Amino acid sequence: MLPNRMHVKYQTGEQLKKLKAYTGVSPNISSRIAFFRSMESGYRFSGEPIDLSKGMDLEKSVWLGDLELAVETLLRRYYPDHTPKELEQAWAAHVEDGIASLRNQKTLQSFSCAL
Repeated sequence: MLPNRMHVKYQTGEQLKKLKAYTGVSPNISSRIAFFRSMESGYRFSGEPIDLSKGMDLEKSVWLGDLELAVETLLRRYYPDHTPKELEQAWAAHVEDGIASLRNQKTLQSFSCAL
């Protein structure tokens, strides 16, 4: 369903890296948290193309881990007519939306309190 190699926007990748430097939480873990926070908040991807070419990229199995099926199921439920590439963009948009509330955390304690 989703491409095997997935990307986030450059700015989102930089925010994930900074968050790791401050809190020690790896980008794949913080992106999973950000995705689910965004889904819970009611944000929906508009469908406008997003340039992911210069952003951080990882294997789908690294980004999603054990939550791969859950993430793909949610994306398919909310965006049933999207292609795999559009689903990747929807996922990246949700990560970008969700990381906005977490990106300024400077310690692991403040990060965990923000959850």
